[in-house]
Amino acid sequence: MTIILGLDPSLSCTGWGVIRVEGSRLSHIANGQIPTPAKAPMAERLATLHGALAAVIAAHRPDRAACEEVFVNKNPQSTLKLAQARGCVLAACGAAYDGRGLTVNEHAARLVKKAVVGTGGAEKTQVQAMLKILLPGAAIAGADAADALAVAIADANLAR
Repeated sequence: MTIILGLDPSLSCTGWGVIRVEGSRLSHIANGQIPTPAKAPMAERLATLHGALAAVIAAHRPDRAACEEVFVNKNPQSTLKLAQARGCVLAACGAAYDGRGLTVNEHAARLVKKAVVGTGGAEKTQVQAMLKILLPGAAIAGADAADALAVAIADANLAR
């Protein structure tokens, strides 16, 4: 049995999802979103993100994490903010378990979509529809949490 924490980093709202993998069977454990106050200073936003993610890791004790790779936006400021949030997420994983760290696998968004839906060009609605099939009965906290669960599922599928 393996517990995987999927992460969809964003400065405005980071999604997270935890699944259990037993052989080829997947089951939902938990998911959520970590919003940060838009008008707060950057350091405060990153501290909020780090603290909340550390609490998620402590509560669910995942065996490993999976994170969506950063993509380059047309707006360099947006890319920079995403990279800072992603760095914060990776730092929280690295600091987990009293500094022993949590292994983080990184996956491109197209690869996640292909692993979950079957095509790298899948729309968000297609990914969410597959989540309902793969994790029946899971109450998903929102689009960012859905993306994080998809990252976790892709990581499980790619590890096989």
